[in-house]
Amino acid sequence: MAQQIELTNTVNDSQLGLRLDQVIAELFPDYSRSRIKEWILNGMVSVDGEVITKPRTKMMGGEELLVKAEIEDEVRWVAQDIPLNIVYEDEYILVINKPRDFVVHPGAGTPDGTVLNALLHHCPTLTEVPRAGIVHRLDKDTTGLMVVAKTIQAQTRLVRALQKRKITREYEAIAIGKMTGGGTVEKPIGRHPTKRTCMAVNELGKPAITRFRVAEHFREHTRIVLRLETGRTHQIRVHMAYLNHPLVGDIIYGGRPRPPRNASDELVMALRAFDRQALHARMLRLEHPITGELMEWRAPMPIDMIAMIDILRKDKDAHQEEDY
Repeated sequence: MAQQIELTNTVNDSQLGLRLDQVIAELFPDYSRSRIKEWILNGMVSVDGEVITKPRTKMMGGEELLVKAEIEDEVRWVAQDIPLNIVYEDEYILVINKPRDFVVHPGAGTPDGTVLNALLHHCPTLTEVPRAGIVHRLDKDTTGLMVVAKTIQAQTRLVRALQKRKITREYEAIAIGKMTGGGTVEKPIGRHPTKRTCMAVNELGKPAITRFRVAEHFREHTRIVLRLETGRTHQIRVHMAYLNHPLVGDIIYGGRPRPPRNASDELVMALRAFDRQALHARMLRLEHPITGELMEWRAPMPIDMIAMIDILRKDKDAHQEEDY
């Protein structure tokens, strides 16, 4: 039996110049590219009230999209028996501690084997909740806490709380360079102008605010604690790179190994071997979407970041007599 759907959204300024089919795929990742193209060709997509039937129509940003369509035999995500590290669960929400190398949502190049597929196996009723209840994402190689809603009502309230900045998300990271103190980065983030899989500080992008403080100094690295006021793609990584303090291991945004002078072989090798961004979502605080209870969870730092910090401390202690 066909399912009637109606989707609405606004084209982001950062999607300036993208084709209509690309924009819809980004805004509504639940649906396949072929399905989206079919909708456009069949006159089921309106842009600012006008039906558009050419998938390659370029968007300027700010347009209002409306999709009215029927879905029949749409391919759905499959449930997969993949272990989840669940730190809290009740009737309405669950909180997981995500490891590295674990993609949150199926997409190009990763059709399955994701957190979403694991959630569907753990809680089959999540098929009834958009995106299997996922409220916010972490990058593939970022570790730490994520909240998932088990009902549509819980998801709606959590998304609203996130938009109103009522959910506290605290991260720990290791940045390259000596940072003198904390601060706030308030710079919009959008698609990189030439590298379409990357983000960048872009005046046409969405507002983004990251607050940070210094937790520990090393010789040429800094351990920092950060809080997100907004949740843009790659936000912390982009903002730290903008400050010329990219995260250790984040090759995409400039975090190539930079050993301090006279570094030990152990530190040089550790920096070269660290193959992910040194970023961990360590604390999550929110009001329960149904009961209103204020709840907080913490996830211990992963072993690879602990080991890196220990080596950086040893390096600092070994050179403490030097004037640096």
